[in-house]
Amino acid sequence: MDQLLIIFAGFLMVLGLIGSFLPVLPGPLTGWFGLLILYLIPNIDLSIVTIVVTLIIAILIWVLDYIIPAMGTKRFGGTKAGMIGTTVGLILGILSPIPGGIILGPFVGAFVGERLNKANTKTAFRAAFGSLLGFLTSAFIKLMVSIVYLGLFISIIWNHKAELF
Repeated sequence: MDQLLIIFAGFLMVLGLIGSFLPVLPGPLTGWFGLLILYLIPNIDLSIVTIVVTLIIAILIWVLDYIIPAMGTKRFGGTKAGMIGTTVGLILGILSPIPGGIILGPFVGAFVGERLNKANTKTAFRAAFGSLLGFLTSAFIKLMVSIVYLGLFISIIWNHKAELF
């Protein structure tokens, strides 16, 4: 039974890595559930402090994931229309069959939002670039946290391999 739980936890870890780039799936939070499953396995001694700290980090990253792209848009001269456009573009980019839609969506959304708000092309382009930069920054942070969680997962399994397998 422990092996099935470990496989499921490993699956959540992989989903966490994938979720670093797909906003639909909260990467670090998904990976955290893999750590929680490890915590629940009787043969693994994982401290509650580790679980709580990693949960706090995962929630913080999840919240920041919604704030950072909008901050990027605003930092580069975007308005509320550009931030709304970023969010709409992100959603449409996810649903789009176009390869790279998830990256192009926020960029195009911010650009269109700014143009609808009567911004000139240069201002709209700068806001769109800020949106893209914010999205890439957010994805990078989520990827780094997910990799740390995966490393923690592997380390825990490795340290308990004799009891588990």
